[in-house]
Amino acid sequence: MIGKWKEKLINRETVSYFIFGVLTTLVDWISYGVMRVPLGYKKATVLSQFFAILFAYVTNKIFVFENFDLHLKYLVKEITSFFACRLFTAVFTYAAMVFMVDGLGIRQDMICKIVVSAISLVLNYVFSKLIIFRKKGPGRM
Repeated sequence: MIGKWKEKLINRETVSYFIFGVLTTLVDWISYGVMRVPLGYKKATVLSQFFAILFAYVTNKIFVFENFDLHLKYLVKEITSFFACRLFTAVFTYAAMVFMVDGLGIRQDMICKIVVSAISLVLNYVFSKLIIFRKKGPGRM
């Protein structure tokens, strides 16, 4: 039984998602770090999320879920659902950052960014696996 759980948790897909998730997080953090002083943490959060979402779509599609369907109708549906799910987690990230920094008064905003990023990473995997890049089957587009 433990072997089956291990197979489900540690496989090519989850390992590559973790690797590209870390890289996406680095895109987010580095762009946030560069922009937070001149733009402030709120604008930097929004822009860094945008850059991370673009990076994540390409890497998830090609390298993680190995989805090479380039039919226009499929791409429109896929991109729409990807950006909608990522927008949800981006709004979560923004709200959580504002809550922790302004609401709770945590002045170490990078610590807040790390905590929120970890939660977002898990949410994004679940959305990608179950909604966006799910395997095609009978009756699925």
